[in-house]
Amino acid sequence: MMTVRMLTVRNTKTPLELYVHIPFCIRKCQYCDFLSGPSDQRTRDNYVDALCREIRSISQKESYEVVSVFIGGGTPSVLSGEQLCRIMDEIRQAFALSEDAEITMEANPGTVSLEQMKLCRKASINRISLGLQSTVQQELDMLGRIHTYEEFLQSCQWAREAGFDNINVDLMFAIPGQTCESWKHNLETVAELLPEHISAYSLIIEEGTPFARKKLILPTEDEEYQMYEDTAEILRKYGFHQYEISNYARNGFECRHNKGYWQRTEYLGVGLGAASLFQGQRFSNTSDMKVYLSDSTDPEKIREDVTTLSGSNEMEEFMFLGLRMTEGISERQFERNFGCRIEDIYGSVLTKYKDMDLLEHTGEFWRFTRKGIHVSNPVLADFLLDE
Repeated sequence: MMTVRMLTVRNTKTPLELYVHIPFCIRKCQYCDFLSGPSDQRTRDNYVDALCREIRSISQKESYEVVSVFIGGGTPSVLSGEQLCRIMDEIRQAFALSEDAEITMEANPGTVSLEQMKLCRKASINRISLGLQSTVQQELDMLGRIHTYEEFLQSCQWAREAGFDNINVDLMFAIPGQTCESWKHNLETVAELLPEHISAYSLIIEEGTPFARKKLILPTEDEEYQMYEDTAEILRKYGFHQYEISNYARNGFECRHNKGYWQRTEYLGVGLGAASLFQGQRFSNTSDMKVYLSDSTDPEKIREDVTTLSGSNEMEEFMFLGLRMTEGISERQFERNFGCRIEDIYGSVLTKYKDMDLLEHTGEFWRFTRKGIHVSNPVLADFLLDE
């Protein structure tokens, strides 16, 4: 009797992530320095046309498989459901999309509708990130947000009704006038809604923003420290684990797109000002809308700041991106990537911060201690190499 051998065909395509930038919002928030601003319907229509042309022009169907898509902004939800569906159709035609790809869209309460969410879900968008920031109306007004907490609750209800079973909520702490108690209230109120993921960021005052031109009464360093520690403790009680400096998830709902970024998965950014890490280079698209609208079919014309990464650059990025994750960085992965032991390159720096109780070494992983997380930026700067 003849024996038939079943051959398993392995996927040999390289994982790729896509970031799609939608540079529009209803009104600029007081703290925002992102590339975004108000728009009219004609501007949005012209932009979506140019975006689709760019997607077609960078097709990578043969060698790459897209494992995640992140539609960010700005406020992507200012686009119509039909426009978002069109963008997803273009992506599916230009790229090989993984069957279980994570596809995220950022949305702001006050800019969504049930019909729009249903169309997004039909278009395979399977994760929605709602920019709440605070449950307290006074804090929302001070931040310049356009929505109320009640509108956020309505957006959550619509998202569930439309079939989204992976919802992230963005929250912000250390904002002017906020107390540790009001921050705890925000956390507990949102956690009780049972989202799958919570991103909790501290306010950073960026140059050129309205906040930078104001005299603000901000929480003290000790209060901000306490808010950060309270975040992990409170969310743990609700079943969230911290997997990155500012991100908390229920088991199995870590944001794959963000993890790919910290693990240096290749990604292509499409749209105005979008950044990329692709085939050993980092580059960004033009921030000039006029240039983008006229030349989006020609990647070479719209790409700027093209940098070819050296071996040292890649080691640096491996360290200061990977250390943002609470699991830390793997010695074995470092050796696989670069052909040398991590101690040969960073031994003295690792030992220095281990002795200061800012880094810890467990098995093959190096990671920040709780104490180290609070001073992570100056520590990470020490991993830059002299070339």
